Amino acid sequence: MSSDVSHSGKVEGVCISPAHSFSKQIQNSITLLEGLGVEGDAHLGKTVKHRSRVAVDPTQPNLRQVHLIHAELHDELIEKGFSVGVGVMGENITTRNIDLLGLPRGSRLSIGTNAVVEITGLRNPCKQIEDYQKGLLSAVLDKGDDGELIRKSGVMGIVVLGGEVQTGDEIKVSLPNKPHLKLERV
Repeated sequence: MSSDVSHSGKVEGVCISPAHSFSKQIQNSITLLEGLGVEGDAHLGKTVKHRSRVAVDPTQPNLRQVHLIHAELHDELIEKGFSVGVGVMGENITTRNIDLLGLPRGSRLSIGTNAVVEITGLRNPCKQIEDYQKGLLSAVLDKGDDGELIRKSGVMGIVVLGGEVQTGDEIKVSLPNKPHLKLERV
């Protein structure tokens, strides 16, 4: 891991849901548990908890322990007339001033005093987004200049070091050693 801190941002909100629901409830703070995820959240565990992936192979490692979305996406969607905000799209941590989608795989986010989350990949938006609000699925998908699909609905990560995370905490980004690998859906 490179020791260079590329930039920093802030936590705009934290959320959990003990059930597999689309949206998560806003909390004052959440506790990240090393190697497991967010305490009290339905996706907590060493092995995959996403229902469609459990059906395929329940022994897969859980690369989706923590879901993060950049608040700038909420801003963009609100401008387009959608009703979104912290936790609405199922994220555990809403960030501000970090280009989550531009980070390479393996980037580490030091959050608050102790917690560290390693980015594993992109969230693949699903039908639940469209069920929540008509047109939202296409609004979180885009095409790059090369025609490649861009998934804008956040990133997934694993907990490397546990700790408490709360709104207002600073987030420091450390990039992995090169060569950097682009994020793929997980």
